[in-house]
Amino acid sequence: MNIDITGHHIEITDSMRNYVSTKFDRLKRHFDNVVTDSHVILTVEKQRQKAEATVHIKGHNVFADAVNEDMYTAIDSLTDKLDRQIKKHKEKDSNHHRATGGLKNQPLQVEE
Repeated sequence: MNIDITGHHIEITDSMRNYVSTKFDRLKRHFDNVVTDSHVILTVEKQRQKAEATVHIKGHNVFADAVNEDMYTAIDSLTDKLDRQIKKHKEKDSNHHRATGGLKNQPLQVEE
């Protein structure tokens, strides 16, 4: 996965970069090679620490943001939100009524 990290009004340190990459490793477990690009923006505005990210998945983009007083806590809640959204997207992608075999494989019901 390619993670692009930018900062607004903040200098991105190596520890922040490593923390974001370890947290985003958690997102890789849902899709092996499907998650290709991620763009993370870390912003500081007065006492607000904001983390937002856009993750490009095959055929879909997932966006989430989180605001907190601590940047690391904002990154944690951001990855939690992205994790939930990716799980939901994966379930939608794989659940196309395949359990019943689809419409073509259903027996014909003839009314008399």
